[in-house]
Amino acid sequence: MLEVAVAAALFVGVLAYAVFAGADFGSGFYDLTAGGSRRGAELRTLVDHSIGPVWEANHVWLIYVLVTWWTAFPESFAAAMNTLILPMLLALLGIVLRGASFAFRKYAASLAQARLFGAVFATSSLVTPFFLGAVAGGIASGRVPAEGRGDLWSSWLNPTSAFGGVIAIGTCAFLAGCFLCSDAARGGHERLAEQLRRRTIGVGVVTGAVVLAALVPLERDAPTLADGLETQAAPLVVASALAGIATLVLLARRRFGLARVTAVVAVAAVVSGWGVGQYPWILVDQLTIAEAAGADATLQALLVAVGLAAVIVLPALAYLFRLTQTEAWSRPEH
Repeated sequence: MLEVAVAAALFVGVLAYAVFAGADFGSGFYDLTAGGSRRGAELRTLVDHSIGPVWEANHVWLIYVLVTWWTAFPESFAAAMNTLILPMLLALLGIVLRGASFAFRKYAASLAQARLFGAVFATSSLVTPFFLGAVAGGIASGRVPAEGRGDLWSSWLNPTSAFGGVIAIGTCAFLAGCFLCSDAARGGHERLAEQLRRRTIGVGVVTGAVVLAALVPLERDAPTLADGLETQAAPLVVASALAGIATLVLLARRRFGLARVTAVVAVAAVVSGWGVGQYPWILVDQLTIAEAAGADATLQALLVAVGLAAVIVLPALAYLFRLTQTEAWSRPEH
């Protein structure tokens, strides 16, 4: 089915944004809790070094998701933006403040300014994934009417959205911690890697507990999603749990390189479970993918554009991540 193929391409963008931008956003948690200007200097330098080359590139996925959504499924996009405009605007504000403060911190004229920009960067790094998770919760709990004009407050101030926001923060921080541990160890900062290892394990345990706790209110607040998680998405839920446990074990054994891989699998499985769990709905209990799809000619053109983007953009992004994750750019040629 054409509309399902486009929806799958759209969800790949959601998945990529959750993983790549998630690791980016999650670094703000460690920046925020690094300590004072002296004690936290080494960790904040590592954060700047780790995300500096990629933090803008990660937003390519968000643009891709929004453009594909409003082009392929315009009715559902209009309804979601109309109902969930407040958390969307707050997430956008967080993205803007985060990017500006991350850049300005490097050129601050005084320590006080650097602290201010650093606080804005770290806080907005947590605020943004929370509101994006709240948006997902509003859609997953069926609070976005197909015609729009849903309640501006209860659509995202509800148990599913609250858990969605908290889980988004936790998974981002867990993913970022795994990447930062690997970066610190690769750079020879063993003491910092050990400090990050302990904190990341703690974040992973707490996040896993929150995910399990969320299953209880979902039964009442988002029954369609809960039923999907217990049936068609159950293998993904199990895969996420197993990958999360494997990541904790690898962190405990200081196998940071492999821990990055299993952490990505865990987060990707969580997000995929949400998508598969609410299938075939694009707005749960309101509008299916087939009902929301645009004209066939539009969907066909979008698939062509996605194919071209995969050929043109993905190799460049893959090369960028290879350079930053292996430090290949810093090794002289022989």
